Amino acid sequence: MALPARHAILEGVTATLTEPTAGLSLGRFGVDPPVVLAPMAGVTNVAFRRLCREQGAGIYVCEMVMTRALVERNPKTLRMIAFGAEERPRSLQLYGVDPETTAAAVRMIVDEDLADHIDLNFGCSVPRVTRKGGGAALPWKRRLFGRLIADAVTAAGDLPVTVKMRKGIDDDHLTYVEAGLIAQDAGAAWVALHARTAAERYSGSADWDAIAALKQALDVPVLGNGDIWEADDALRMMRTTGCDGVVIGRGCLGRPWLFADLASAMRGGTERVLPRLGEVAAVMSRHARLLVEWMGVEADGVVDFRKHVAWYLKGFPVGSDLRRSMAVASSLAELDGLLGELDADAPYPTAILGQPRGRTNSPGRVVLPEGWLADRDDDAVPEGAEIEGSGG
Repeated sequence: MALPARHAILEGVTATLTEPTAGLSLGRFGVDPPVVLAPMAGVTNVAFRRLCREQGAGIYVCEMVMTRALVERNPKTLRMIAFGAEERPRSLQLYGVDPETTAAAVRMIVDEDLADHIDLNFGCSVPRVTRKGGGAALPWKRRLFGRLIADAVTAAGDLPVTVKMRKGIDDDHLTYVEAGLIAQDAGAAWVALHARTAAERYSGSADWDAIAALKQALDVPVLGNGDIWEADDALRMMRTTGCDGVVIGRGCLGRPWLFADLASAMRGGTERVLPRLGEVAAVMSRHARLLVEWMGVEADGVVDFRKHVAWYLKGFPVGSDLRRSMAVASSLAELDGLLGELDADAPYPTAILGQPRGRTNSPGRVVLPEGWLADRDDDAVPEGAEIEGSGG
């Protein structure tokens, strides 16, 4: 399935990072344009990162991995931190609650040259993480939070360490400005803010004013995250908040070419990629093949691709029977046969531009360890905080 020359940008030429400039940088790497692919579980593996990276330079972070699982060399975790030979910088996101375990994981990364950049996750709001005091719950314990970052930075040596966080647990327990200052003092290279609380999850609208407030408070770069569905949203966020870069999550699901739009927009261009359905089908076919190549078993790669079908086809005139068939395909030949039934000339559905993609949900109560909110200066690691042997 060759892509028409009219949209050759979809075929991609891997962009390279430059030496540091006056703009955003990450250690020895310049980040131009200042765009980061957010870690997304089950999505930002080697295959998807390659598709996105070919559309424009930036930072492309692998799926979040648990520090304990990495230190224990859990096979699933070791597979998750694999990088393509051409990936630079290799960016890895860690989740942990215990500073000692986190430092051990970072030392392992340094000693074995597993990555060029470490991002620490303090933004995850799922119950299995927050009930252990991790993710978006941890900044509430400001001393533990600061100790974990400082120990990670010390263990990292020359490798840059960055922080991703939310506004706080809920509107009554906001932490983002104080947490940003703590992260800065502990040596974080930059701080990225998903401008929602953990209780908001993925509901409502992101509070970009919080990004502006954090930018005013910090000296290190601040990156904004939340409700960037189009390249123009990224420009508007940077213009209105003063943030130094953006983090892209759900907006690129089923749409890796969003990074081409971002690269164009941040260099003053107005061209946007609006592929016809035949061109999207070609990207889908290639995505599935990259997954097969990475996973090593055709059936596994095609099954893993199924989750992407609805995202790629969002808004296109594709019947429900054909959609369902693609969502249960088990071989590349079967998938290609179904892709061949699509109307290749169907134009991109511009009516969906600017609409949310991926998961949306309602606000909910954040599950926390017992007594978590009682003392902000208690820096004891919660009992059972590290899930031993767990991959991911």
